[in-house]
Amino acid sequence: MKITFSQIKTPSRGVIAVPVTEDRALGPTARALDEETGGALTRALSAGRFKGKPGTSTTVVAPHGLALDAVLLVGLGQPAKIDGRRMRALGGAVVGRMNAAGAKSGAIVVDAVEGAAMASPAMAAEIAVGARLGSYSFDKYHTKKKDEDKKSLGQLTVMLGEPAAARRAFGPNERLADGVFAARDMISEPGNVKYPKAITQDIEALSADGVEVELLDRERMASLGMGSLLGVAQGSENEPYLAVMRWNGAPDGADQQPVAFIGKGVTFDTGGISIKPSQGMEEMKYDMAGAAAVYGLMKCLAGRKARVNAVGVVGLVENMPDGKAQRPGDVVTSMSGQTIEVINTDAEGRLVLADALWYTQATYKPRFMVNLATLTGAIIVSLGTFQAGMFSNDDKLAERLLAAGKEAGEEVWRMPLGERYDKDIDSAIADMKNVGKGREAGSVAAAQFLQRFVNGVPWAHLDIAGTAWMKRDYDPTVPKGATGFGVRLLDRLVRMHYEA
Repeated sequence: MKITFSQIKTPSRGVIAVPVTEDRALGPTARALDEETGGALTRALSAGRFKGKPGTSTTVVAPHGLALDAVLLVGLGQPAKIDGRRMRALGGAVVGRMNAAGAKSGAIVVDAVEGAAMASPAMAAEIAVGARLGSYSFDKYHTKKKDEDKKSLGQLTVMLGEPAAARRAFGPNERLADGVFAARDMISEPGNVKYPKAITQDIEALSADGVEVELLDRERMASLGMGSLLGVAQGSENEPYLAVMRWNGAPDGADQQPVAFIGKGVTFDTGGISIKPSQGMEEMKYDMAGAAAVYGLMKCLAGRKARVNAVGVVGLVENMPDGKAQRPGDVVTSMSGQTIEVINTDAEGRLVLADALWYTQATYKPRFMVNLATLTGAIIVSLGTFQAGMFSNDDKLAERLLAAGKEAGEEVWRMPLGERYDKDIDSAIADMKNVGKGREAGSVAAAQFLQRFVNGVPWAHLDIAGTAWMKRDYDPTVPKGATGFGVRLLDRLVRMHYEA
């Protein structure tokens, strides 16, 4: 879908959306359209329950006096509560309603709103990014999809008094949407298409945007002592990789340590010898959503020329139950030198991240590390699908992630760490085991395991098992399926605190 910005004018075709504040208050453009239609908008407001609350809308079809197919009245809510998150949701909702109506082109008017803290260019830019995010679909493998089931909207014009200012504000956010879409596409692909080597090819393509890419193959990882990661991969015919992406965007002369993002990239997870139940196993193609989010973030940072030095590291493996596969009870030695008793081969993501985290902190000496992983089903039991679990050894980083998540619309909830939990992963025959005490605090045990490989660097672990794939509609900017969770959150974190 193409998004453009223009001065306010009545289109000659398609659908036009006009925001309405709470208590059915029409803005200047809506009042002008009401006059052109002989009061059709006012009559529609009087006849229905629509009052301009956020997330609501009503449609005036084929209004008299206009060549338009319809006028869509969308709720803005109270002016004092207008913010970026609400505007993005409005943009996504408008696109959703236009697609539902089969519209091929549409426009949305953004008048200045008295009492709102946001000026119309800022509102328009946020509406546009919400519209772009809400337009996503993954139809690559549909060969017989009916036209009425496809998204129809090909053009959306955002109209306001200062289109040039809105266009400038939208520029970086368009690159953000590119990163989110890249992550969603990678997650949506099946495991026979996006296996480790195939993902490295996507990552190598980032070099065109100025990202430095390095790939560590099995031999190199073995020479570095990455027995934890390699143990997961030994049952698969697909070769494992550790992929490193570096964006050096800090201004010349700036002595800036990089910020670091690490992703779990298990391209398909059968559970290994501790095999998963067959029901729902097809969903394990998205067990690499953490790696996809890091990839999308690095694409975003490079695309918008972020003034920061950043490194992204992803461990790419496939977890299969081959005759050569890792067994429950095996002991592996990680790059850190610490030994791990593998109690459950389905607790493999933490084994991958252990070596990736150690390599990152030892090689790049980052200011902080944030890792993302679809790590535990237990976090879904705890938090559902609306927030990711956050574990951190650093209060300042945790507070910044909480704030960035609220602004970006990708929220996290802080979970506990502590010595009492840490004792649960002590092993009788090795330095640690890869699971905790039965079903108790499974997400915490996984986080405690990861913390043993951080080596004191400020760090946060985001367990995105519940937020990486959406089975229901709850946010108009996040269609069902792959969400790309983490790209918006971490881009916002960088923008707020770490750009020079």
